[in-house]
Amino acid sequence: MKAQELKEGLENLGYDFFTGVPCSLLGGIIRELGDGYIPSVREDTALGLAAGAYLGGKKPCVLMQNSGIGYSLNVLTSLNLIYDIPVLLIISFRGFGGKDAPEHIVMGRHCVELMEAVGISSKVCGGPDIGAALAKADALVKDGKPCAIFIKEGAVS
Repeated sequence: MKAQELKEGLENLGYDFFTGVPCSLLGGIIRELGDGYIPSVREDTALGLAAGAYLGGKKPCVLMQNSGIGYSLNVLTSLNLIYDIPVLLIISFRGFGGKDAPEHIVMGRHCVELMEAVGISSKVCGGPDIGAALAKADALVKDGKPCAIFIKEGAVS
């Protein structure tokens, strides 16, 4: 999928607030979002910004690298899940299949099961399935739940 198509898909679903911590695998979509993307210093901070945006009437999307899940779990469990604050998480899947820099391998092995363990639905996408995954994730977001889409390397150009 092209980054512009992903941006348009998100906007067509009503997402109008984008923040996160940059990752090279998400560089294309971040460039497409341009001034509509607010960079954050940490993933948990991005989730706080997104929660505030939601409470202010926006529909937020947070972009991050899967290594940021470690920083994010407390916010997701003690804010988003408890208070029904929805957010769509677009997460680069570093370390998928044991391929990447060594620091990404451990989180790559466990990130999907970490989301499952705290009750956050997720889908791993390789490219053509991103559109369908967005639609399913958006249904959960509309129901007040956070939802994650893991994007494999090369899935968004």
